[in-house]
Amino acid sequence: MICPCSGMPPGTAYDDCCRPALDGESWPTTAEALMRSRYTAFVRGNEDHLFRTWHAKTRPDDVGVDDATTWLGLEIVSTTGGGFDDVTGTVHFRARFRDHLGDHVLEENSSFVRRAGRWMYLEALES
Repeated sequence: MICPCSGMPPGTAYDDCCRPALDGESWPTTAEALMRSRYTAFVRGNEDHLFRTWHAKTRPDDVGVDDATTWLGLEIVSTTGGGFDDVTGTVHFRARFRDHLGDHVLEENSSFVRRAGRWMYLEALES
């Protein structure tokens, strides 16, 4: 099965891409890899991964996944920082999804910080 995040590189199998992060076997090493794993967590309904990877300062009490939403694809538009030696980074992405109102695109510039050596999602930045 191809990974829902579109893979790094594209077409990468789920077992070789996001599954180890979602199963808690490893931690994404870049902000982009964390973004991809979080998208995959939404696709697969993995609330534990979303909770673990959301910075405690900004994490809501309920990180629940809406079962009525079908995620259709992820496009990484750009990244700033977020590499192996960085402590902050941003990922600009577009995620296509379908709900009871139709098809939509969620476009966001997400802010990430490295905390205790691990990348964490911090917040959506204002456009």
